[in-house]
Amino acid sequence: MRRLMIAGNWKMNAASDTTAAWLDAVVAVNAPERDLVVCPPFPYLGQVVAGLEQSQLQVGAQNCASEDGGAYTGEVSVAMLADVGCQYVIVGHSERRALYAESNELVLAKTRRVLTAGLKAIVCVGETLSERQAGHAEQVVGQQLSLLLSELNTTEWQAVIIAYEPVWAIGTGETATPEQAQAVHHFIRSQLAARDVGLAEATQILYGGSVKADNARELFSQPDIDGGLVGGASLDADQFLKICTA
Repeated sequence: MRRLMIAGNWKMNAASDTTAAWLDAVVAVNAPERDLVVCPPFPYLGQVVAGLEQSQLQVGAQNCASEDGGAYTGEVSVAMLADVGCQYVIVGHSERRALYAESNELVLAKTRRVLTAGLKAIVCVGETLSERQAGHAEQVVGQQLSLLLSELNTTEWQAVIIAYEPVWAIGTGETATPEQAQAVHHFIRSQLAARDVGLAEATQILYGGSVKADNARELFSQPDIDGGLVGGASLDADQFLKICTA
């Protein structure tokens, strides 16, 4: 039985005082049957790790370098993330793919770094509005998954979470209907099943795209949706807690 996971992605939003207030509000969350994760910006990782030391919540990073270390000014290695207490790393978010031209090959390289460090990778896939309107959603998502499926072994897959995020529903207030989301989640699981049925049954697949407290329950009730990668709503502690217990 797959556990439900809720992961909050703060993106480039935080300050020390607002982070402290958020931590005070969520530290006592009690949802033992669920995996709860928060991914703040790099400068606040240490603060969040310390603030959640006695909490159920775990901590993830929003990105990582594809290299182990060296002369890569401005980059952050997975070894550094593990050293400060991260357990998860988001890889291949649509904003990284679109704004920083991250390719499927780079996403694979970063995923491998994450797994080699003993962390878990939340790997994002998803189509743009034009790709969906052209009827290419499954083709795009399939291509984004293909390298991962061909290159990662079954043991590595045990530390991979897939997050389906329709790009047209991120930060727009638009949300895929539960039926639309379920259809793509089912497609993703069928791609995993073509590789290994056990792998497909075990892999958590999250939905990301304007998840809020008022739509979380219906989304999470779909058979192939195992939780959410939550953006803006995760910045509001009350909203995040409601989603975590939806």
